[in-house]
Amino acid sequence: MNRTLVLVSALGAGLTMSAGMAQTAGPQTAAPAASPSTAAAAPVAAVVPQAVPAKIALIEFEQAAAATNEGQRSLQELQKKYEPKKAELQALGQEIQNLTQQLQAAPATMPDSERASRQRTIESKQKKYQLDGDDASAAYSADLQAALGKVAQKLGPVVIQYVQKNGYTMLLDNTGQQGGVGVLWTQAGVDISQAVVDAYNASSGVAAPVPSAPSAARPHTTTPKPATAAPAAKPAAPKQ
Repeated sequence: MNRTLVLVSALGAGLTMSAGMAQTAGPQTAAPAASPSTAAAAPVAAVVPQAVPAKIALIEFEQAAAATNEGQRSLQELQKKYEPKKAELQALGQEIQNLTQQLQAAPATMPDSERASRQRTIESKQKKYQLDGDDASAAYSADLQAALGKVAQKLGPVVIQYVQKNGYTMLLDNTGQQGGVGVLWTQAGVDISQAVVDAYNASSGVAAPVPSAPSAARPHTTTPKPATAAPAAKPAAPKQ
């Protein structure tokens, strides 16, 4: 998933909501304008910058979206959707393995034309296995990005509300993937990922899904190795 894009758009939605709340908080009374003579006579006070204590929060945003009850439910639904394709690929892989073993165990007396025909059949099935596996993997990744992207869009405002409520001055994404924000030093107890997940679950009203049996995320098994024809037996040397 394009984690950086989702994070920016999700958090941007939260910031927009916060800005709107601030604008509608109530009218402010404008200060009376000073007269030119008073303004000229008043000394210019030096502006002293005030130091703001830093309170940094960390979050593994992508993992947090997947860890919510809604995210877990989406992952289970995707696994069920791709179970038939996974089973189909596993069956094709087993067929290729069986054909390969049969060819390797074939007697040396097998005609070359038969051996070549079997080899072509195996290679054709291997190509189909590879193409179908790549297509299934790409489709799964696209569905996964779309499913978790929906959760991330709704998670963004919850993150902003949490950090503002708890007085944090900076939020860093600690996912650790390429393009993420790096963290040089931190102390224990500042990672808010689980707290945000708990807050989102409480507000979403989605119950935790029933754990399912472990299943491979990518419906693509290892490509069987191509068959290697067994070398023909050498004729015995004539007795003297």
